[in-house]
Amino acid sequence: MAIHIDQPPPVQGGRLLPIPRNIPWWIIVLAIGGLLVLLFITTSASYQETFAFLWGGVVRTLQLTLVAYALALVFGLIGGLGRVSKNAIIYTLATLYVEIIRGVPLLVVLIYIAFVLAPQASTAIAAAASALNAPFLESAATIFRDDFMRGVLGLAIGYGAYLSEVYRAGIESIARGQMEAARSLGMTYWQALRHVILPQAIRTILPPLGNDFIAMLKDSSLVSAIGALPVNAELTLRGRMYSASTFKSFETWNSVALLYLIMSLGLSVFVRYVEKRWSIPK
Repeated sequence: MAIHIDQPPPVQGGRLLPIPRNIPWWIIVLAIGGLLVLLFITTSASYQETFAFLWGGVVRTLQLTLVAYALALVFGLIGGLGRVSKNAIIYTLATLYVEIIRGVPLLVVLIYIAFVLAPQASTAIAAAASALNAPFLESAATIFRDDFMRGVLGLAIGYGAYLSEVYRAGIESIARGQMEAARSLGMTYWQALRHVILPQAIRTILPPLGNDFIAMLKDSSLVSAIGALPVNAELTLRGRMYSASTFKSFETWNSVALLYLIMSLGLSVFVRYVEKRWSIPK
């Protein structure tokens, strides 16, 4: 008597379950988790109070990141141009800036600028304003006394060194023949750089620029180390203040982590859109 044994179903594509890979499962998982967290928050009075206190820190964090990154783009562009300059003095100064700042932890850079450079600059500018009888210089001196602006300068100078190398790599990635062609058409060196080289270089370096933007958002939490008035407190410092005053460490730091995650994911989506819209097609 023959015995028939049922055969297992054939495996499709090396998997027992044909799960499509083109679906962004990580987004679905995050969305489900976010909905569950939102449901929990809306039903918890303790979390509602925590989020109400932290919201001002979210706004301040975004302001700090946007202003500091705008300045870092300028510092990075100047440093990047200096790094490709044929002038020995300009190249040396730009290289010193990049190597010194990149060789020191960002937290140390922030503290040094806030408590060493900023007070010295404020004192020097105030003395010059008094000697020259220039009220506008006195106004400039107050900038270096503001906690928010000290944090902005620290982040901008720190990230400017990293962006300098990003700009340098983008400029050097453009073929030298394009500069020679522009010069042969009668353009000066700076005209060719502005109209031919930099537009292509910036489109090439959009991905690392976007990554540094998101990284600065998270590193803005280091500004909490230099202290600030409550009105100027960014998200992490507000979390420390609320946790210390209410002893609700669990709710506070869960909320802080969730808010940073939401901001980072939102910026990631924006950066990807900009990359697809403006990057050079391969």
